[in-house]
Amino acid sequence: MRGYITLRGRFWVEAGLAVLALVLTLLTLLNGEWIEWLTGMDPDRGDGSLEWIVVAACFFAFLVCVAMARLEWRRTPLPA
Repeated sequence: MRGYITLRGRFWVEAGLAVLALVLTLLTLLNGEWIEWLTGMDPDRGDGSLEWIVVAACFFAFLVCVAMARLEWRRTPLPA
């Protein structure tokens, strides 16, 4: 199809992972108890340190995925 940018599947995977990481970051910021609810364990014994580690890791993953998706977007040739 002429006039449309054709993006590789890699872009969509990276963009999807970025969205997932952002959702997990926001979910953990709003209510970190989902980790204990999902696993049934309380590894930080209620002090909240695990939640902050998850927030930092998910936000870092979000930034990396956005950067990779942006690179993939820029590598895509424009239609003639």
